[in-house]
Amino acid sequence: MNLIAALASIVLAAEPRAVKDIAYVEPKNERQTLDVYYAPDGKNRPVVFWIHGGGWQQGDKSSVQVKPQYFVDRGFVFVSTNYRYVTQVTIDVITSDVAKAIRWTHEHAREYGGDPNRLLVMGHSAGAQLAALVCTDESYLKHEGLPLAIVKACVPVDGDTYDVPLEIKMGNERRAAKGEPPPKFGHRAKFGDEAAQVKLSAVTHVAAGKNIPPFFLLHIDTNPETITQAKRLQTELQQAGIRAERFQSTGVNHVDVSYNLGKPEDEPTAALKKFLDEVLAESKR
Repeated sequence: MNLIAALASIVLAAEPRAVKDIAYVEPKNERQTLDVYYAPDGKNRPVVFWIHGGGWQQGDKSSVQVKPQYFVDRGFVFVSTNYRYVTQVTIDVITSDVAKAIRWTHEHAREYGGDPNRLLVMGHSAGAQLAALVCTDESYLKHEGLPLAIVKACVPVDGDTYDVPLEIKMGNERRAAKGEPPPKFGHRAKFGDEAAQVKLSAVTHVAAGKNIPPFFLLHIDTNPETITQAKRLQTELQQAGIRAERFQSTGVNHVDVSYNLGKPEDEPTAALKKFLDEVLAESKR
């Protein structure tokens, strides 16, 4: 490696500046805070808004691995949010927490070199469900005084609840075939009755003319339920005329498909970069 390449490598690897544990509501609550990662010289950068997983009952905004480094190095601001757990509030309220965090991000993006009108909402597992729902059911952002049009892309990663009733049915069938007992605190308990399950399903809210953003649905190749859910949501989006790409990651598990995002040679990362480059270029037209 020559000197110029070595210096470039050092610059690229410099850690992004970070401001952590910012309250997006008052009074401050640890579960209603977010972290912002940014470049000090950034300006008008698209903002990646990340929602962690954990079954709606655990997990933390700090579980971001190399994502902040990857996205900030490539010209983004990166925001990672917490939200209250389903042991405290309903999933409907959790989604409202996410919308409040998005409102804070929109209001303060410019302070960190971000463009408040180019948000990219992403999430893993439970966070995938929350990302998909807040990007299809416009009522959550509307309640915060925001139009869905500020979101330029949605990236749900290996979620199993874009169609909650379908997932509950598949889970019941899988457990029955294996002779397994029902879970003590499964999806039915978390999502509520059938009406609530339908309301909290992204597929319910897909329709043309709502400014629903393009979707990049990432999932692994070994879980029939996340595969089925991604295909189900992709079909609904495409039938409504909304761009929806699906990428199946091979040789990784449910955790690593998220952990690997941003790593060199990670195929889903390369596919995601291409997708984001295209949708962001399209949004400028």
